[in-house]
Amino acid sequence: MNKLIISKINASGVTAQEIPALLRENKILYNRVENINWPKEFPYCPKMQFGIAHTGEEFLIHYCVEEQSVRAVAQKDNDNVWEDSCAEFFISPAADGLYYNIECNCAGTLLLGVGEGRNNRQLATPEITRQIDRWASLGRTPFDTRNQPTRWELALRIPYTVFFRHNITSLDGLTLKGNFYKCGDKLPVPHFISWNPIGTPTPDFHCPQFFGKLEII
Repeated sequence: MNKLIISKINASGVTAQEIPALLRENKILYNRVENINWPKEFPYCPKMQFGIAHTGEEFLIHYCVEEQSVRAVAQKDNDNVWEDSCAEFFISPAADGLYYNIECNCAGTLLLGVGEGRNNRQLATPEITRQIDRWASLGRTPFDTRNQPTRWELALRIPYTVFFRHNITSLDGLTLKGNFYKCGDKLPVPHFISWNPIGTPTPDFHCPQFFGKLEII
């Protein structure tokens, strides 16, 4: 099981666009997402890494991706963003079996849900998803498939208030569980890679039993 240390930094009032520079200034280490869990059916592995920190009240995430094509068709939050060039963060903030999936395409359109497994997930309301500030290097306008090598970045400021099935005031000092993913179900070459390995016979990111450890310091 992979282990990730999420350090606390001073980032009062930071915007999503400022997150990449802020993580560099604080010397936050970046982690690769490179587990090809289903190599026979889906061998392609785009280059992806992410940096993550917290402020005591929110997570700050910066994704960096290089892939052979990109897509951002989803028009609004909670559309099918996983069919696009998509970076994902799944997290269990408590030991009650619930986990959140925060999935965001390369144009900053996201999906936020919560539940105990893939089925019967509760989606966040627009009032909640709007709390997540986003910056996308490719811009925020949806676009169809661009079949050319592309490098893109995405930054998210995720306040703890979006974990709407919990009342979280602090996560400091806790060890949580979660995973990070890159997918693109409707790209010319579909792929499903993860930070922590997944041991299912077919692609499935909704597997909390394969989450890694997230140590909040």
